Order: sequence, then structure tokens, then C-alpha cells
Amino acid sequence: MSEMTGDIESGSSADATYKVAAGELRQFIERFERLEAEKKDIAEQQKEVMAEAKARGYDTKVIRKVIALRKREPDDIAEEEAVLEMYKAALGM
Repeated sequence: MSEMTGDIESGSSADATYKVAAGELRQFIERFERLEAEKKDIAEQQKEVMAEAKARGYDTKVIRKVIALRKREPDDIAEEEAVLEMYKAALGM
């Protein structure tokens, strides 16, 4: 805050406020950019995992479905499966 004090002493409190806000804004932007870089790295690692699974003979489309199911509540899954079976029966599948 020494910059701010210096600006206030020179009679420019608006400049001090601007410098503080600009610094804070820069921190938010830089944090977001670091997170974006981490997200990109994680996405690459996920691709590598799927490529390895595929190379070992696993169906990655099914793996992705299993991962999505694991995120959901069991009751929601059961309800969706019941409706799916009802629709399939109605269509003679």
C-alpha cells in the first residue's frame, strides 16, 4: 500500500484507487489464466488415459458413459432406465 500512500500524499486519491483496482484486476486475470493452463493440462492427461484404455482394448465410448453414470444418483439412473425400457417395449425393441 506504499504506492497508494504516495499517491494520496501527492493529492491524487483517484490514481491510487485506479492502481489498486488495476493490480487486483491483473491478479484475477492471471489466476484465471493459470487455471485455464491447468485445465488444458488435465484435458491432455484425460486424453492420454482414454488413449491408453483404447490401446488395451476397452471401448472408450462406454467408459465415458460409465463415468457419466457414476456422477449421477442411483435413483435417477433407475428411473431413466425404467422409462427407456418402457419406450423400447412400446416400439417392440
